[in-house]
Amino acid sequence: MIARMWEVRASRSGFDELLAWVCDTAVPALEVLPQHVSSDVYSSTDLRIVVITKWRNSPENLRTPPENLVARAPHVWDFHPVDR
Repeated sequence: MIARMWEVRASRSGFDELLAWVCDTAVPALEVLPQHVSSDVYSSTDLRIVVITKWRNSPENLRTPPENLVARAPHVWDFHPVDR
């Protein structure tokens, strides 16, 4: 299992539109892939949107968000479960 965290900061005027794009376009495009397990979307009061997806293997990237809606390019990190 691989968890991928994708984080982007929205422009001040683009937050609602970017969140809608993430929820209605970007995440649904991943959820149909056979290796996809689950997705969660989070937002914060400082205009950040985080998507955490879980994959059986080979995680896929979210689409590139509309440039006019973001304050900076998205960051991506992959995580692996830790046996404790």
